[in-house]
Amino acid sequence: MPGLKTNEVAGTRAVLRHYRMSAYKARQVLDLVRGKDVDRAAEILQATPREGARVVAKVLASAVANARNNDFLDPDDLYVSACYADEGTTIKRWRPRARGRATRIRKRTCHITVIVSRLPEDRLERRRARHAAPTTTGRSRRVAASRRSTAAADETAPTTERDADVDAVDETTDVETTDVETTGEPGSSTETEMDAIEDDSAPADEGPDSEAESDGEAQAEAEGVDAAGADEEEKD
Repeated sequence: MPGLKTNEVAGTRAVLRHYRMSAYKARQVLDLVRGKDVDRAAEILQATPREGARVVAKVLASAVANARNNDFLDPDDLYVSACYADEGTTIKRWRPRARGRATRIRKRTCHITVIVSRLPEDRLERRRARHAAPTTTGRSRRVAASRRSTAAADETAPTTERDADVDAVDETTDVETTDVETTGEPGSSTETEMDAIEDDSAPADEGPDSEAESDGEAQAEAEGVDAAGADEEEKD
């Protein structure tokens, strides 16, 4: 038993007859939207740079309007269940050629048919679940991907550039530290340290005088001993 023919598919249809285009050119565009959701099909046709895409888009819009107004279907639940192009009347013209002969010109026409139907329940359930999913999952995925790309870029960056950046940061830190040490404010820890250094250096300055006094006393004692010895010799 033969299967269901394309023109026997159930659904709401719209037909454009005797359009001045060959059926071959129209079929190339119809193959892009067959089986797609209505919204997706409209986007594809809008982005297709062919004359047949503009015509098929109008036929699709007419089929969706028929389903909404005549069959009371929700346009969001529709998809392109069938679409085809049949050959129409061929207009014949003649072109004069050499030696009094003539050549036939065939101007093709076609009949474009688009059928839209309601999506099956399983596809509708999958669509509802996809739309009901929180959008934060997609955002977290994008953030994680961005972080991974940034980490990969840092790892592949030249080592010399990273070293130069580190040296520049170290030089900046040294300059700031030197400025703080040389331009310490009154009452700061730097001034306290300088006072402590001066206090430690004071006893060191008094060291030579004390040594001189000790030498003088030792010499005086030695002279006293010599004088006492001389007196004893004179008495003898």
